[in-house]
Amino acid sequence: MVYFALIAALILVAADQLIKLWVAENLAWSVPLQFIKFGDTEVINLAYYENTGAAFSIMTGKTVILIILTTVLLLLGLYLLLSKKIQKPFLIVSVSLMFAGGLGNLIDRVFRGYVIDYIEVKLFKFAVFNFADCCVVIGAIMMIIYALFLDKSDEKKAVADGDAVKLDTITDDEDCDSEDSGETSDSGDDDE
Repeated sequence: MVYFALIAALILVAADQLIKLWVAENLAWSVPLQFIKFGDTEVINLAYYENTGAAFSIMTGKTVILIILTTVLLLLGLYLLLSKKIQKPFLIVSVSLMFAGGLGNLIDRVFRGYVIDYIEVKLFKFAVFNFADCCVVIGAIMMIIYALFLDKSDEKKAVADGDAVKLDTITDDEDCDSEDSGETSDSGDDDE
């Protein structure tokens, strides 16, 4: 599963780079292209933007720091996947999506000095973003969903530990004797 997910991640990186190449060649010196429009309302346009920062243009101009930070996070993700520290398929897909998006934007930062963004939401004010950003966000949302709703291992462990404590308490309790236990079961037989 891990190798399949990493191959899929590389395909996503290739798609991201091909889209950015098309945007750079076709939209760099032109007006935004209306992509989704309802009547007179523009919803999403495709336009060429150079982002020297991270999401929402934070850390603008700090390309070296972003390259180092992204590289460390990518290596961590790759380590977690290849060492099989992450075994749940849902989390493997999540980390692979974040890996693909991070690598796609890292390639831009290293070879261009900026990230090409092109998806411009016009319906409301929002940051301009790209396909790699979508991969990162979807992967992060999946990880949050897993942590909040799907990962019950900590609960199960807590319940198991709690039951063990209760059993130990009952067995080690000096006030509890076999006659009290017998009376309880006898009274249950009388009710039948």
